[in-house]
Amino acid sequence: MNRRSWAVAILVAWVGSLGWLTRRQLFAPPEARLIEAGLRVAPGAAYYRLAVAGEQVGFASSTIDTTATGLRVTDLLVLRVPVAGRMRRTAAMSQAEVTRALRVQRLLARFDGDPGGFLAVGQMSTDSVLTLDLASRTDAETTHVSLRHPMTLPSMVALRLAFATDLKPGRTYRFGTFDPVTLAEREVTMTVGTESTFVVSDSAAYDSTAKAWVPLRFDTIRAVRIAQRTTGGPITFVWIDREGRVVKAQAPSGFTMERQAFEMAYDGFRRRDTTRQAAATRVSHPGDVVGATALTAGAGLPLKERDSLRVRLTGATLAGLRLTDGRQRVSGDTLTVQRETTAALTARYTLPAGDSGTVAAFLRPEPLIPSDHRRVVARARRIVGNERDPARAARLISEWVHEHLDRHATATLPSALKVLQERRGDCNEHTLLYVALARAAGLPARTAAGLLYLNGRFYYHAWPEVYLADWVAVDPTLGQFPADAAHLRFSTGALARQAELLPLIGGLKLEVL
Repeated sequence: MNRRSWAVAILVAWVGSLGWLTRRQLFAPPEARLIEAGLRVAPGAAYYRLAVAGEQVGFASSTIDTTATGLRVTDLLVLRVPVAGRMRRTAAMSQAEVTRALRVQRLLARFDGDPGGFLAVGQMSTDSVLTLDLASRTDAETTHVSLRHPMTLPSMVALRLAFATDLKPGRTYRFGTFDPVTLAEREVTMTVGTESTFVVSDSAAYDSTAKAWVPLRFDTIRAVRIAQRTTGGPITFVWIDREGRVVKAQAPSGFTMERQAFEMAYDGFRRRDTTRQAAATRVSHPGDVVGATALTAGAGLPLKERDSLRVRLTGATLAGLRLTDGRQRVSGDTLTVQRETTAALTARYTLPAGDSGTVAAFLRPEPLIPSDHRRVVARARRIVGNERDPARAARLISEWVHEHLDRHATATLPSALKVLQERRGDCNEHTLLYVALARAAGLPARTAAGLLYLNGRFYYHAWPEVYLADWVAVDPTLGQFPADAAHLRFSTGALARQAELLPLIGGLKLEVL
């Protein structure tokens, strides 16, 4: 072989190698790109100030540690909001062992707040099955969750976005997540926006004159704005840096999260004048919001049922709440609730409902709603019998739950199976058991949370909704089918999402028109 032939062979080999490297970098599958990127994730911690309308209500942190096989991601959130003369505290912690491809292998989650505290320990049995051991103050159970997407925590979505995608404006990505606080799987859609510059306090010093921590050094950080929407939820704007860490988040309700130095974020929260804030909410006025349920507060039962209700809502941003759906309408600052008519109870299908379409997710079991458990299925069959009309079946289940459960205030996270065994509970227990029985009978059902107007006051309340011609509110706790217009729905989904209502309840003012 002469020199010319050698030169051609070397050139061909070089071009081929360059092409292989280009293909590897530009066209590698997301999993491979994540594994390579995961090796570059640096350990560290970020701290955040949580505020509503500028007033600090909480503290949060996110910590990443490297392990021999992957990463350990620990997230902490603490909220303290003044409601009806006292401070209501909610705390959530999750710790996940993840691979370099950011897939969760083991999970530890702890929640303390309303509707009750619980501890969840999870282990991936297979690529799509999560085994969860749930324990509250009095109960314990093991459940298996079939996941439709690779196991990813909501707090890790920013990491996936930064390391496995191209952060070009206009690009849209979708990720399946499992929320360890709500114990529910959700799909998150993220649209990339423009880049901005933030000046963030990196360290702080204590000012003895002002008796407060003040910034000492600053970091200048470039961050990309992401429009984030969870299935059925509002759009939240999140700014993330190139390392996949959140710099700022802003919800339409006015709730914000901003990165700060630890001393400023934590000590500012710890040193708040909570006595003054709680006292400011102690005076009772018509239309005040009580964070507890009506049963816990000893408010009694409604004397009459309402067919309609108009309420003016002020004092808090309402964007993002589930206010305009089904029987609820909003005009300006006024919410109108109209009880469903007889025509709205006429379903467009016969039981069991098909397991496809928009309501398919509301037929599947969930960690606290084991609608496929043999005892739940057997009870649903006894209640419904051969009934194939969805509205009549929905009424039969509501009447059975109302008649067979003792109304009793509880302080633990309810499980539908445990409720079926013990036959007692507050609105949360009535709601979960109803939803489990309805799904077992082939009737799409979901939980709803909001406020109940009773004797001139608004109380926290939960109730089910079933899908007939549209979503219809049902209240087995009060024995109402359909539920009357005194029910103001703010959110739907897992009961632990009640924590999302806490900042709202602290500032919301309502006037019945």
